[in-house]
Amino acid sequence: MTPLIEIDAVSKRFVKELDIAERTAKLIGSNVEPVRVHAVDDVSLSIHKGEVLGLVGESGCGKSTLGRMVAGLLTPSEGTIRFRGRDVATVKGAEARDAALKVQMVFQDPMSSLNPRLRVGELIGEAPRVHRVRPRREIGAYVDDLLGRVGLDPVMAKRYPHQFSGGQRARIGIARALAVEPDFLVCDESVAALDVSIQAQILNLFMRLREDLDLTYLFISHDLGVVEHISDRIAVMYLGRLVELGGSEDVLARPNHPYTQALVAEIPTLQTSKKIYSAIKGEIPSPLDPPPGCHFHPRCPHAFARCREERPLLKEVAPGRFSACHLNDETGARATA
Repeated sequence: MTPLIEIDAVSKRFVKELDIAERTAKLIGSNVEPVRVHAVDDVSLSIHKGEVLGLVGESGCGKSTLGRMVAGLLTPSEGTIRFRGRDVATVKGAEARDAALKVQMVFQDPMSSLNPRLRVGELIGEAPRVHRVRPRREIGAYVDDLLGRVGLDPVMAKRYPHQFSGGQRARIGIARALAVEPDFLVCDESVAALDVSIQAQILNLFMRLREDLDLTYLFISHDLGVVEHISDRIAVMYLGRLVELGGSEDVLARPNHPYTQALVAEIPTLQTSKKIYSAIKGEIPSPLDPPPGCHFHPRCPHAFARCREERPLLKEVAPGRFSACHLNDETGARATA
């Protein structure tokens, strides 16, 4: 079956070109060069209809950049993103409009993504009115229905965003994304700024909406404990690259990549026995100058010579399980034996 979303060898680099002074300095012998941020590096993923794919990793690893490319907010530097088998960069007319509307994004900070000058009814109703999802005379009732669907009283449509709590604003952001009847939602750290009890409510809302509206999610988070409760599969990202991919239960029970193992080891538990939690050693390298070979090797306790020189490819290590680690090769296993 054709995946709903296909991400094929996608990369994103942000380049800051030299200004006049820097270009002048370069002409007289300075070795100044344009600044290039390697945000996403050759990522390939497929997400099938009805699935929830959790994308996890430390801050700055490129998760949000990848999500914004899937949502059409950023253009890939390299690679292809397909929606229902069609390259979204080449479709035109009504097909392009359909692809744009059917993939929506729920942002991390609803307060900064909601126009403070508009009432909630206008925020939610603007897109379906402009794109003619509903006749103009039906917009009011449609907004009321969306508010009820996300657990808010329709009376609140007359209020402004600052009059709501963080959890309520998160629900408004979800309602706005649903207003154009999407098939796919990119949820970018959608519960990160909420209290734990409110996080559980919003996660339950996402799960109910998935069943009611037949939605598919790319759920981005830095918290494996959150992703565990909603995702069918988990993709682990480090410094712009995918390092592991597989079923949620399998990845959490038997992590393969050393980075995933470190993340799983730090998930809080309710066990009564004492456990010492410690952060992954070292700092995540700068995306301005990522290390050669395996990006994780400066922090990996199992790194050997090959890790510093050769990039590991994402390979299938078990049915449905993929990992990018030289330890899975026989040469790597002997080197660390």
